[in-house]
Amino acid sequence: MLPSYRRRFNERWSPEKYRRFLDILQQRTGEPPQFRHSETPCFFPTELIEQMARYGREMCEQLLANPQYQADSRRAVPDRWRVPNEDPHPLFVQADFGLDEDRQPKLVEIQGFPSLYAYQLLLAEAYREAYDLDRNLTDRLCTDYHERLREAIIGACDPKNVVLMEIDPWNQKTRHDFLMTQRWFGVKTVDISHIKKTGRHLYHDGTRIDRIYNRAIVDEIERRNIQLPFDFRDDLEVEWAGHPNWFFRLSKFSLPYINHPAAPKTIFLTEVDDPENWVLKPLYSFAGTGVIVGPTHDQIAAIPEDQRSSYILQQRVNFRPVIDTPAGPTKVEVRIMYLWQDTLRPVNTVVRMGRGPQMGVDHNKEMEWVGASAAFLDGAASQ
Repeated sequence: MLPSYRRRFNERWSPEKYRRFLDILQQRTGEPPQFRHSETPCFFPTELIEQMARYGREMCEQLLANPQYQADSRRAVPDRWRVPNEDPHPLFVQADFGLDEDRQPKLVEIQGFPSLYAYQLLLAEAYREAYDLDRNLTDRLCTDYHERLREAIIGACDPKNVVLMEIDPWNQKTRHDFLMTQRWFGVKTVDISHIKKTGRHLYHDGTRIDRIYNRAIVDEIERRNIQLPFDFRDDLEVEWAGHPNWFFRLSKFSLPYINHPAAPKTIFLTEVDDPENWVLKPLYSFAGTGVIVGPTHDQIAAIPEDQRSSYILQQRVNFRPVIDTPAGPTKVEVRIMYLWQDTLRPVNTVVRMGRGPQMGVDHNKEMEWVGASAAFLDGAASQ
């Protein structure tokens, strides 16, 4: 991955520069980072990231052109969480890729739900400043990123009537993303349980809500037994950025319907002869919860019959460690972040590094040169 940049960075790296990087993040958010950040950014050829972005777009377009998928994914939205007035496509799309033994992108997951769209800008700026990175390196996939993100979140509404809605937001590990969204766009972050409903309108602290940037995960609402002040099924006079139904429709549920060279074979849960060559995934878990790499026959058999429709098996891919670090070769997962406005457009990336069986923090404990990172490209993307 851009060997000259990699070698130069490793040679010039120091603990003091890493502490400076973390200090910048703390200064600009008001507290230490809430999850592990890698000691290094990642340097990628622009062509590789463009290839990932193209693959993700092709997969989304393939899904939405598939009548069977359209019908099945609509039925996959649980009745309790089916929101009226669904948009024809998701506003926010994420496609995660790893690199196989041949350094070719392979899809890990895809989702129609927003990610760290604001925080990732801050993260890249902190890497650039702390390590004095080459100014010719690009850290996003479009030049008007800030304006496009503002339009996606706010639409045509007054920012004072737009909220970022989350569950107990200031105790979430991603709260710094909420902070930057509020700072840049004037969008207030609110706890979903503090919203009030009057007629067909929603309010927070007496101010009417016209548009919701939804970050509340249904899995967490159910797991924590959150008592909601409104029903998602209500016909409300409110806009959604993006529409909640796409959390279910474009998700792990989509993977068995994708037919693409970069998509590993995926099936809904059934018995298989070689489970060690598959990854077991719950459809709607968050942050890798419940994922089992190489499940045993007993682990598969232990899932009750009435719950099996909520799981998939994805053919296991051996992802290659491609980032050369002082701690050893490290695997990387790249999330292409899209906005679907006039067209489905890749706009930025999220990067995670790890040497464990998965990229999550729980699988990379007590390791260095792993965690959240940012992508820097050797040229402007042409997307």
